[in-house]
Amino acid sequence: MRVFLTGGTGFIGQVLVRTLRRRGCAVDVLVRDPDTLAARWLAAEGCHLVRGDVTAGKGLADAMRGADVVIHNAGVYELGVTAAQRERMQAVNVQGTDTVLGAAQGAGVPRCVYVSTVWALGDSGPADVPADEARQHNGRFSSAYERSKFDAHQVALSWRARGLALVIAMPNAVVGANDHSVFGYFLRLHLMGLMPPISFARGMVMAPVDVEALADGLALAAEKGSPGEDYLFCGPPQSLETIFEHFARHPGGFRPLLWLPRWFMRAQFALIAPLLRSLGLPAFLSPEVVDVTRVNLNYSAAKARAELGWQHPGAVEMWDRIVREERALIDSRRGLRQRLRNQEVVP
Repeated sequence: MRVFLTGGTGFIGQVLVRTLRRRGCAVDVLVRDPDTLAARWLAAEGCHLVRGDVTAGKGLADAMRGADVVIHNAGVYELGVTAAQRERMQAVNVQGTDTVLGAAQGAGVPRCVYVSTVWALGDSGPADVPADEARQHNGRFSSAYERSKFDAHQVALSWRARGLALVIAMPNAVVGANDHSVFGYFLRLHLMGLMPPISFARGMVMAPVDVEALADGLALAAEKGSPGEDYLFCGPPQSLETIFEHFARHPGGFRPLLWLPRWFMRAQFALIAPLLRSLGLPAFLSPEVVDVTRVNLNYSAAKARAELGWQHPGAVEMWDRIVREERALIDSRRGLRQRLRNQEVVP
């Protein structure tokens, strides 16, 4: 199977490339600059590099011709963004989706997979009731990322309505070693002994998905997902309190003992976010990080398990592996900032 992939240089993309190559797929990857470390890593993995940009459609359709499937995984994820970052997020996530899926239809690609997110469906509802693919967004957005991915999801649905053979994959919060999300930073803070014994939003429930399992799910969606169908990829449901308890089973920072109200943490994070940016770090402590905990993301992957044969590890197995791999990465680095932030490529 020949795959044309966007977003191959990122956290999910690098794991997905390894998964596709293990399955014997030929992989063409769209990259903006073939001389970056991540692009050179892709070439070393046996991928064919295609120079281009998801926001500029010139040459995309020609590059896709002959592919068995296009996987559109490119996107910008970050919480606590500036106005400029918000604008870029809209351009890449929304305009980029329109450009890529339009090129795929123009190239006559027989199957496409768009990597959306459960955020495109929004709040799942009561914490103890898992939702499925039929959930509809309530129109209230807690972050610029959520807004951009909702808009992009609507773009994807419009291309499906115009005849594109499209499968939509919707992962929950994606976690793994070298994670660039808030959970990645929280885990590294814990393992470095820097996590204080305070937190917030203990009862918020989500279903984090292991990045390795997600890559398997995306490969299965590309191989046998039914065009016109949506698939959720989620792990076991866990509250934020439970997630921090998994962290606390491993040596590091403190288990949260004091759960503070959101309004208080939001005020503190408003002061911390600019400081993090001044240090060259993303604002992983920001008001938006608090705002996104006002909803639940308790979604079920029952359909993906039943129709694709997808499997996901249990929560203990997942977190133990992630902690083990993350600790090894931290131990291999020097300097506080280098140990705290995720790296462009993991060997």
